[in-house]
Amino acid sequence: MTIFDGITARSVLTPRLRAGVLERSATASPTVTVVFVHGNVSSSLFWQPLMLALPECVRALAIDLRGFGSSATLPVDATRGLADYSDDVTAVLVELGVDRAHLVGWSMGGGVTMQLLLDHPTLVQTLTLVASVSPYGFGGTGGADGHRLSSDDAGTGGGGANPDFVARLQSGDRGCDPTSPRTVYQTTYVKPPFSSEHDDIWVESMLSTATGIANYPGDSTLSENWPGFAPSGSGVLNTMTPGHFNTTGIVDLALKPAILWIHGTDDVIVSDTSFFDLNYLGQLGVIPGWPGIDVAPPQPMIQQTRAVLGAYRDAGGEVTELELAHCGHSPHLEHPAAFLAALLEQLER
Repeated sequence: MTIFDGITARSVLTPRLRAGVLERSATASPTVTVVFVHGNVSSSLFWQPLMLALPECVRALAIDLRGFGSSATLPVDATRGLADYSDDVTAVLVELGVDRAHLVGWSMGGGVTMQLLLDHPTLVQTLTLVASVSPYGFGGTGGADGHRLSSDDAGTGGGGANPDFVARLQSGDRGCDPTSPRTVYQTTYVKPPFSSEHDDIWVESMLSTATGIANYPGDSTLSENWPGFAPSGSGVLNTMTPGHFNTTGIVDLALKPAILWIHGTDDVIVSDTSFFDLNYLGQLGVIPGWPGIDVAPPQPMIQQTRAVLGAYRDAGGEVTELELAHCGHSPHLEHPAAFLAALLEQLER
C-alpha cells in the first residue's frame, strides 16, 4: 500500500471490524476533524493529496470500508442498504474518540455518509457529497421523485457487473486492456485525457477490492422483467438498489448540517445518462431487448439528488452545489484547487 509522506497508516480494531485508517495529523490542538469515505472499487489511498493540502490545524482521517483497502474482508448485508458501511465508520470514530466531524463521501461513499447522517445526526458537523450516488440508489428508479420501476428492481445490483472486469480485479491486472482497472479508471473515474503522476497508486487502490458474492459485486436472482435479473441480498452492488437503499429521510431530520454537493458535468458514472445504468445502455442499443422508455427509462441521478437537496434546503437546511465543468467522477483529483477552496469554506460552517 503506497502511503504518501506526511500520512500515517494504522489499523483500528472495533467491535464490528478491523479497519484500515489513514491519518494526516493536525497540530497539537486541532480545530476540526474531517473524515473521508471512499467510493466503490477504491480505497482511502485516493484521498491522500487532498488530506495533505488541508491546513495543519485540521485532523484528516480516511477510513477503508469493509472489503476495501486494508480493512477486513467481511460480508456485506445488502438488505441493510449501505448501513453495514456507515455503522463501520461510526464504530471507527467511536474508537478514535471522535464525537463530531465534517464528513466527505465520494460516490458510494456519499451514500454511506448520508446513511450515517440519518442514523447519527449529532456526529455530523457538515456533509460534503462528492459525485455521490443518488439518495434513491443506483438504477431502477425513474423521475426526479425516484419512483421504483419494478417491484423486484430488475436490472440493478450485482448482475450488472462486467464479469471480465471482476476477473481482472481478482487477478491483480495492471494492464491497459479495455476492461482492465486502469482503463476503467482512465475512461470513467476521470474525464479523458486527465492523468496524474499517481495513476499507478489509484490502480493499486482499485485492486484492493475484495471480490465475491458477499463483497464486490455480489450476486443476483432471476427476474421476469428486462433484462432478466434482479438484485439479491448480499454484496456491494446490491446495497444501492432502490429496494434496499433510500436516504431521502435526511429531509425530515430535525438537525440539518450544511451540505456541500460537488460533481462534474462530464461524469459518466453518476449521471442522468450513466454508462453504468443498464436502462440507459438499453436505450442506446448496447443491451438488446430494451422495453422502452415507459418501462425502463434511464435514472436521472443528478435530477434526483438536486430535488432531494432542494427539499432539504426548503426544510431549513443549508445546501451549496458546485458543478465543475470539464470534470468526470473525481472532482477532488481533477480540479483539486476548486475542490479544496469549496471544502475549506465548508469547514467554516
